[in-house]
Order: sequence, then C-alpha cells, then structure tokens
Amino acid sequence: MLGTPITIGRIKIQNRVVLQPMEGCDSAPDGAPGELTTRKYIRAAGSGAGTIWMEAAAVCPEGKTNPRQMMLTDENIDAFSKLIEAMHKEAEKSRGPDPVIIMQLTHSGRQSIVPMIAYRNAVYEARRPVEDTNIVSDGYLDGLVEKYEKTANLAFHAGFDGVDVKSCHGYLMQELLSGYTRPGKYGGTFENRTRLYIDVIKAIKADLPEDRLLTARLSVADMVPKPWGFGTDEKGELALDEPDKLIAKMTGAGISILNVTLGNPYYNPHVNRPFRKGAYAPPEKPQAGLARFEHVEKHIKEMFPELTVVGSGLSYYRGDAFRQAERQLDEGICDLAGFGRLWLAYPDFYKDMQKGCFDTRKCCVTCSRCTELMRGGRESGCAVFDETYRKIYEDMRR
Repeated sequence: MLGTPITIGRIKIQNRVVLQPMEGCDSAPDGAPGELTTRKYIRAAGSGAGTIWMEAAAVCPEGKTNPRQMMLTDENIDAFSKLIEAMHKEAEKSRGPDPVIIMQLTHSGRQSIVPMIAYRNAVYEARRPVEDTNIVSDGYLDGLVEKYEKTANLAFHAGFDGVDVKSCHGYLMQELLSGYTRPGKYGGTFENRTRLYIDVIKAIKADLPEDRLLTARLSVADMVPKPWGFGTDEKGELALDEPDKLIAKMTGAGISILNVTLGNPYYNPHVNRPFRKGAYAPPEKPQAGLARFEHVEKHIKEMFPELTVVGSGLSYYRGDAFRQAERQLDEGICDLAGFGRLWLAYPDFYKDMQKGCFDTRKCCVTCSRCTELMRGGRESGCAVFDETYRKIYEDMRR
C-alpha cells in the first residue's frame, strides 16, 4: 500500500510516503535556502518519498519566527528554483520517484520575533507575556491576503507543485480560529474567526494553475481549553463540530489535501510529538496521543471521503513505523503516511526499507533534541544521528 500511486487532480504522487515539514532555522538572512537547508532537501529528494512537504516559509519579514526562517521573495526566487531543480535531479540520479514538492506558507504570529497576536490568551501568556500593543489590527490582517497570494504565485513560478496554507501549532492563522474574545470582523463568531483563513485559500485558488495542488496543514484541535483553543471544549477535550465546519469550508474553497496535526508544541508538545524520553515529562502516555491522531484522522475521512488526508505521529513507532502506516492506509484512516522526525534522523529510511536493509538502530529516538536546537536559536536537525547537528547541540549545551 505504501508504494501505491495516488492521483489528485492532475498530479500523480508515486507513493504514499510524505516527508513532513521540519523547520531547520538555517536559511540565509534573506530567507533563501542556506547550505544546511540545501543539504537537507537534496537528501530528502533521494529518499524515495513521493511527497516532500517543505518547512514553513514566512509570507512577510515580521511573520518570521526566527531570523533564519525560510522566506520566498522576488529577490531570491532563483535560489529556490535552483533548489527545486537540484532536488528533481537528485531523485533521478537515485532512481527514485520524482517527488511532489509542497511549500508551506505561514505567519508565525505569537511566535514571531516580535509577537503579533490575535487576542490576549491567558494560557499562552503564562509562558510568554505580551501586551495589548501586540494585538494585530483588522487592517493588518486584511493585508495578509495579498501577501499569501503573492508568495503562492512565486512558489508556483519557482517550480513547487503545491502550496500549504498553514494553520497549526498556535501560529497566527491558527490563533485566529480561537479568537472568541476578539472584537471586529476577525473575532467572535465562527464566520469571523475563519474569515481570513478562507479568504486566503480562495485568493490562492483563484490563481491556481490546473497542474498545482492547494493543501493545508491544520491543527484540527489545539487541545487547549475553550475559549483559549480551537477544536476543544472547556475541559480541553476534543470537540470536532467546529473543525468539521471549517474543513467543509476549506474543501469548498479548494483544499485537496489535508495534513492533520494536533496541539501546540509551545504549550503541549506531547500532543503532536509523542516521545519516549527527554527533559519534558508528558501528562499522558504516548499511546494516548497516537490513538488521538488515529481517531481524528478516521473521523475526517468518514466525514470527507473525497479529501486526501495525511496521517501524522508515525515517527514514534520507529521499527514498527511501516507496519503501522500500512495498517492505517488499509483501514482507511488516512491516504498518505506522514513521517517527520524519522526522516531527519534517517533520510534513507524508506529507500532502505524497499532495498530490504532498513536499520531500526538509525530511527529517531523521539528525544526532541531537534526541537531543543530550534528553541535555542540554533540550526535544527537530528542531534543524535547527524554529526553536524550533534556538534551544534554540544556547543549549545556548553
């Protein structure tokens, strides 16, 4: 099943393996791919994966979460075009499938270098205080539609096969979904809270070439108590009525692939990244988080059978990841199997599986050191199996 092609619109994806977006904080100051960025994606292109979902690219300078976040502009588009060309050449050289490459569009919002928030959130601000002056105006939000649309058009011109209108993990687009207390046209009612997201999707769809994909990485539920989170009730448990309404609007506006995620890594990192060890002690067993992913993905497939769903959370299974992915595909839980931390640790994991030499010892140990590097303001990658990042991690810890 993992090796079975799937066709979405005019795009044929050669297999069901998706390399999930993993931010490296290693782009050039202007947002162009840096040396480590290029190294990472060239490796990804030779991995045999059918889809490479590239990391978050800010749609404006103030929307960056760190100074070295990826950002596509008129000035650096040639650098992105060269990277895309090099990735396709690497795939051909390795005799693997020509991957579908997706650019993820984002505004970091509350996690921007200077926080830009949708409303005052008592839960999140207990960890990162802000002021009323950090709240973005309706006028500012109005202007973001054009920024997303322009970046999407640049991405298509650069050679990307699709774009992802990202709404997850507490960033600006996602935070607006829980803006129950925000006044004005972008807060309060469901229609208002989803307005910007749907407007952006519609704007990109209006310009979408027929041979390109419009996708979304969505935190279906923040797992934060209402009114501070989306997709949850007052106890912080799943409440999928509003996510169902939102996904219906998204598909109606043109989204063809939904890449499912949950939670907010700045508040509850165990939700979207179940892990075995590390300094953080999660309040639930990893199996609970894995079951939650499957429950949500299966619910979405049942509600929206025509929507292509990318499953998440598979990296936790390490040596059992392929069996679990095959099971989820067979049971109709998802259509594509997403692997995040696993491919950072072991870029050739899928190619080796196909060759019969998959090595469990190379699998991600789910320790979250890659995230520690990111939070520490350093280039992020696997600090366990990749010597380059191991040295950066050791230097950071000194």
